[in-house]
Amino acid sequence: MSYSEALATRVRKHLGHHDNYQEKQMFGGLAMMLNGNMCCGVVGEELMARVGPERYEDCLKVPYVRQMDFTGKPLRGMVYIAAAGVDSEKQLAAWIELSESFALSLAPK
Repeated sequence: MSYSEALATRVRKHLGHHDNYQEKQMFGGLAMMLNGNMCCGVVGEELMARVGPERYEDCLKVPYVRQMDFTGKPLRGMVYIAAAGVDSEKQLAAWIELSESFALSLAPK
């Protein structure tokens, strides 16, 4: 599967300043990593956000958000946000900050 290079570029602008930032091909798209932990990514035209299990249910109530079911069953703590849900920089920044916060709360790998 391919991913939106335009969306990936927008995400990089928010995360690229971290010394511990990496990218990996994952889930049929591009995953952005902090300290070796997945933070977020881009799959097709959608943002993939790792929000954590505590915020998962609340995130699913937000417009344009759906459960991440890459394996055929939901991956609790991870969501997809449709392109319309990250149209503005404010929307994108909010999702990235949420994902960044969760990824940085984990022990480095």
